[in-house]
Amino acid sequence: MAGVKAPLRALKIVAQGLTTSFRYPYFMMGVQPTYEMPPPATLYGHVASALGEWFDPRDVRFAVRFTYRAKQHDVETTHLLSPAGGRLPHRREYRKVLAGKPNPFKREILFFPRLVLYLNRPEWLEAFRHPRHPVVLGRSQDLFTYLQVSVVALHPVQDAYLEHTLLPYEYGRYTAAGHAVLMPRFIDYRRGRFPVFERYLILHRRVFTRDFLRWPQDPGPQIWADPTEPQVRRTPLGIVWLAWDGAHDPNIHSNPVSTGQSPLSGG
Repeated sequence: MAGVKAPLRALKIVAQGLTTSFRYPYFMMGVQPTYEMPPPATLYGHVASALGEWFDPRDVRFAVRFTYRAKQHDVETTHLLSPAGGRLPHRREYRKVLAGKPNPFKREILFFPRLVLYLNRPEWLEAFRHPRHPVVLGRSQDLFTYLQVSVVALHPVQDAYLEHTLLPYEYGRYTAAGHAVLMPRFIDYRRGRFPVFERYLILHRRVFTRDFLRWPQDPGPQIWADPTEPQVRRTPLGIVWLAWDGAHDPNIHSNPVSTGQSPLSGG
C-alpha cells in the first residue's frame, strides 16, 4: 500500500433498531444463542434488500461497526411438523395432514442495536435513501431505521483505533484483544442456499494499531480512517475491509466496476 495517497469514496450507512438476533446455525432446540456481531451473510441480505435484487459480491467490499446496549433472553415457540394420518379430533370431516407439538426455547436478544456499515459502492447512495424493501437486520420482525446515508472520503493511515468491529481472522496475529468466531460468509442460492463459512475476529474493546504486534518483513495491515468520526488521543477511527467472496484485500484503494453478472443467478 506504500505510495497510495488518494482517498477512497465510500458509502456510509448508520442504522439502529430496538432488537435483533443473529442465530447460531447449529442450535435447533432448547436454546438459540446470538452472534454479537451481524454475520457477513446477514449483511449481504440487508444490502440486497435495500437494492431490491441480488448483487454480484465480487469486488464489493464492506466494513462494519456494531454495538448494542444489553443482551437478554426471550422465550419463543416453534412447531416441528411431520406428516400425519387420520382425522382432526374435533373436526372429523377433515383429514389430518400434519401434526406437531410446540417446542418452547430461549432465544438471546440484543437490545438497542446500532449498525454502521461501509461499502465501496458510493453509487448505491440513492438505493439506501429509498430502500426497496422494509429495513430489517436479523429476524423479519427486527425493524431498523436509517439515521444517516452519506458518502465519505476515507484516508489510508498507519495509526488508528479500532472498536466494535469485525476483522479478518488473520488479525489475530496482531492483537489478542478480540475473539475468533466461525460465521456464515455467504449463502449460495445456486446450490440450494448452501452456506459458506469463514473464521473472523470479533473486536469489542478499543485497540490502537500502534500497539499491534509487528513482525520482521511484515508491513502490517492497511487501515482506512473515517474523518467524520471522533478522534481518540488524536487518533482517527479506523475501518478494515472485508469481502463476501472471501478475497479480503487490505490494499484495496479503488472502486472496481462490477461485471453486472450475479453468481446468484448463474451469471
